[in-house]
Amino acid sequence: MRGIRIRTLLAAAVAVGIAAGPVAFPASAAGPAPAATALGAQVSDPAGPVLAKVIAGLPSKDATAALVRVGGTEGVWRGSAGVHDLESGRAADPDARFRAGSVTKVFTAAVVLQLASEGRIDLDRPARAYLPDLIPASYGTVTVRQLLNHTHGIPAARTPGDTVEEWYANRLEIRDPRAMVRSATAQPREFAPGTEQHYLNIGYTIAALIVERVTGDSYEHQLAARVLHPLGLRNTYSPGTSPLIKGPHNHGYQTMRLEDGTEGLRDVTVWSPTDGWAAGDLISTTADLERFTRALFAGRVVRGPLLEEMFTLPKVADHTSGEPAAFSAGLSMKVLGGREVWGKTGGRWGYNTAIASTRHGERTLVYSVNSTDAKGQDVNRVAMGLMLATFGAPSS
Repeated sequence: MRGIRIRTLLAAAVAVGIAAGPVAFPASAAGPAPAATALGAQVSDPAGPVLAKVIAGLPSKDATAALVRVGGTEGVWRGSAGVHDLESGRAADPDARFRAGSVTKVFTAAVVLQLASEGRIDLDRPARAYLPDLIPASYGTVTVRQLLNHTHGIPAARTPGDTVEEWYANRLEIRDPRAMVRSATAQPREFAPGTEQHYLNIGYTIAALIVERVTGDSYEHQLAARVLHPLGLRNTYSPGTSPLIKGPHNHGYQTMRLEDGTEGLRDVTVWSPTDGWAAGDLISTTADLERFTRALFAGRVVRGPLLEEMFTLPKVADHTSGEPAAFSAGLSMKVLGGREVWGKTGGRWGYNTAIASTRHGERTLVYSVNSTDAKGQDVNRVAMGLMLATFGAPSS
């Protein structure tokens, strides 16, 4: 999950009727008749009525569809709402594939940590030791661990365009990861490595290139062989350079300026994923991401002491806000409902995604929300409502 101001969280909690504290919903609670469908044979979560209320009424100005899975020992709930596409208006496919965005980083971190457990990657070794032909001496002290926890100080690669309209015009451009690294490392560092945290994609682009260097194999094949295939994630895949989503999927839309000068929604389902690559290109389903989350938190993806890298926050401040670091290797943490919730959000045009869980998997959440401003400054209200309905509000 990305860093979110407490004031924003509390405002969203009030909007969905959640008290600041541990989540507790009476079994008899009932909201207005929702435009949501509860799925699955076991629907036992007491927060179900509130979750249904959050996704009721889609499509709306904030989102056109939502797919939700809550699990764990504290209750189970499945729901979907909204439309497959605005043109036909038919119901959203609850089993649809979608762009997982930065949830990809959790998978990439897991691959790197597996290789570290095998002694093939040293987290404390400089990235330049693995990629001397790509990482310049000016970034020679950046370690692999710092790539994963965003304390490397390398700025973002330069991208063409400054507005969503310009990015849309370039949506089919194919970007090379090595060229992105060269673009980033040609710039001055943002801060001395290990002294601050700035959440960016570039560290994961470099980490995936290290995976390729030490294995002599493609990142995509290593991901499939180490994570996707062993867990049976049959609907999760790396799209390569294809701008399409293979198989059933609900369309994504983005609010932007149209040709006639008005503001409206444009279908952004088809978009090149190469600017994200190992930091944000995965395509998946809520069922697959739920299975992955359970396995990860149970220690069946990254085993032994290295799993703790994913639950350890660096003791530095955020480069932008000055608040304590919120990102570990792959995950981030927020205290909700009086307990730590670990997970990761992702945003690709037309799609917001999240996985989240309490530390030992007592309560999990996976959602895909077809947000109409998926990469906007503000957190999507439907997505935030789902997070708070599942785990509760911050205590302060």
